[in-house]
Amino acid sequence: MEYITNKIVVVAIFILIVTMIETLAYSTRISGARVKLIATALSLFSTLVIVSRFSTMIQQPLTAKLIAEAPDSNKLNFIEEQYRILIGVTSVGVLLGIMLFPTFINIFSRAIIQLSNERGSIISAIGKQLNPTGIKKIISCFRVPKLKFLQGITFKTIPKRLFVVNVIVSAVFTIGVLSSLYASMLVPEDYAQAALMSSGVINGIATILLTLFIDPKASVLADRVMKNQCDYVYLKSYSLTMISSKFVGTIVAQLLFIPAAYYVAWFAEWI
Repeated sequence: MEYITNKIVVVAIFILIVTMIETLAYSTRISGARVKLIATALSLFSTLVIVSRFSTMIQQPLTAKLIAEAPDSNKLNFIEEQYRILIGVTSVGVLLGIMLFPTFINIFSRAIIQLSNERGSIISAIGKQLNPTGIKKIISCFRVPKLKFLQGITFKTIPKRLFVVNVIVSAVFTIGVLSSLYASMLVPEDYAQAALMSSGVINGIATILLTLFIDPKASVLADRVMKNQCDYVYLKSYSLTMISSKFVGTIVAQLLFIPAAYYVAWFAEWI
C-alpha cells in the first residue's frame, strides 16, 4: 500500500505504545483501591498521564515530517490517508490496552506497593524489579480478560454523562495535532504557523474538560470506595466507562478529522 512508508510505521508504533499506556493508566485507581493506597495510585496515574501528554509534543514533529515527504501530486489526499491510518492505530492501541487491563491491574498493584515502600521513588521502585525474580513476578501477573471482570456492572452503575464527555475529550486529543497539521496545508503559507500552533489550543481545551469534569469525579469515587461509602463495582464501572468511551472517541475522531482541520484553518486566518 503506497501510503504505508517506513516513516509512518515508526510514527504508528510510537502512537500505539503511547495510546496503550494512556488506556492502562485508568487501571491504577482500581489497583490503588485493592491495596488501600489510593494516594500512591494517583501519583502513579499522574506520572503515566504526564508521560503520555509529553509524548504528544514529540508526535507533532514526527507527523509533520510526513507532509515534507509526501508527493507533490495529490498531496492533500495522500496526507489525509496517512493520518487516518494513524487515527486507526490509536484505536488499535486502545484495544490492546483493554486486552491488557486485567494484567496491569495486578502489575500496578505490585508497583503501588513497591512505590510506597520506596517512599515515592519511581526510579528506585523500577530498579528493584529489574532482576530475574522481579521479572518472573511481573510475568506471573498476566491475566486473560474474562467476562467475570464485568460481574455486577449494569447500565445503572455506568456514568452516562462521563461516557459522553470522555468520548468528546478522547476524539479531540486524537485529532488535535493531526488536524492542525492538515490545516497548515489548507491555508496560505503566511498562516501555516498559526494553524500549526492551534493544536496547543485544541488539546488545552480537552485538558481543561478532563481536569474539570473527569479526574475529580474519579478521585472522589476512589476515596468513597476506600472508605466503604460506595461499592467497588462503581469503580470498575468507571474504569470500563473510561476505556470504552476512549475507544469510541477514536472512532468519532475519524469523522471529526477533516471538519476540525477546516475549522482550524478558518480560525488561523481569522485571528
